[in-house]
Amino acid sequence: MKYTLSVLVENHPGVLSKVSGLFSRRGFNIDSLAVGVTEDDNISRMTIVVDGDEYVVEQLEKQLNKVIPVIKVRTFCEGEYISRELSLIKVNCPAKGRLDIMKIAELMGARIVDVSLNTMTLQFADTLERFETLTDLLKPYGIREIVRTGTVAIEKDSALTRK
Repeated sequence: MKYTLSVLVENHPGVLSKVSGLFSRRGFNIDSLAVGVTEDDNISRMTIVVDGDEYVVEQLEKQLNKVIPVIKVRTFCEGEYISRELSLIKVNCPAKGRLDIMKIAELMGARIVDVSLNTMTLQFADTLERFETLTDLLKPYGIREIVRTGTVAIEKDSALTRK
């Protein structure tokens, strides 16, 4: 099962290395990692997606809490957070298929960000499930390249993650 962790850390050089090193030393794989400064310039938020069971996630939480620059670790439960991933998808697009790809993009909520004689590049920000649906629809046209960010997540409600 996939778990999404939100980790608040001090915004200093080397913190990402410490956190990712913890995962590699323990033999855990990171499926997705996104890091960015929060509303406070001194704090960064890492959104980490891992595959495992409850025991693995519990161990990761305990180990992360021992890392000095880590301020707060929170594992999101299904349904209590909103997550998105940004992707750029370059598709083969000869003139005859252009209209079809434009319709797929409109239907899925993707933006066309570049068009050339033989390709079209789409920008898509949504859930992993919708990303997979979009790529399934585009595969018959020939996907040339996909670039994806890591997942970012925020807790639903008015509750703040660092509380």
